[in-house]
Amino acid sequence: MGAILKPKTRYSYGDYLQWGDDERWEIIEGEAISMIPAPVPLHQQIQGEIYRQISTFLKGKKCKVLLAPCDVLLPEKGEADEHVDTVVQPDVFVVCDGKKIALKNIRGAPDLIFEILSPHTSRKDQTLKKKLYEKHGVKEYCIAFPQEKILQRFVLKQGKYGEPEIFTETDKLALKTLPKFSLRLVDVFNP
Repeated sequence: MGAILKPKTRYSYGDYLQWGDDERWEIIEGEAISMIPAPVPLHQQIQGEIYRQISTFLKGKKCKVLLAPCDVLLPEKGEADEHVDTVVQPDVFVVCDGKKIALKNIRGAPDLIFEILSPHTSRKDQTLKKKLYEKHGVKEYCIAFPQEKILQRFVLKQGKYGEPEIFTETDKLALKTLPKFSLRLVDVFNP
């Protein structure tokens, strides 16, 4: 799941901003989790293709697509940035509320998130982050499995994710949060 900095100490975005730039971290409900080692080339190619397809579709539209590394703060209430205890870096994400996009970070849940599994992040992405994204109201959460060439999609309904829908590399994924757009999975999984 990643190395934990100090398991019994709660961290915040204020602490995170003091750490060096030589390592990447996420903080999930006060727990610091290392994002090392860096993703492998296949992960980066899949991330780039998802971003490319969505970016092309969103050109000139109000929603914006972004990719890691970019800090996404998930505040519990109205606390100041430095007190937020959850900071994640989703692989690819879409934000449709421009007020959430600040100069140095994103504040609030994206509408759509893609996480691309790697051996280092698999458990975290499928358990901790799934619960976290559900709790904070991410409308659509997609998990890509590069080796298996499948994608799981969770859609938020009445505040909960149900069972995942499964898509293979031969499918086109019609995204609920981006009407009139379908992600070509053959291009995603065969970069």
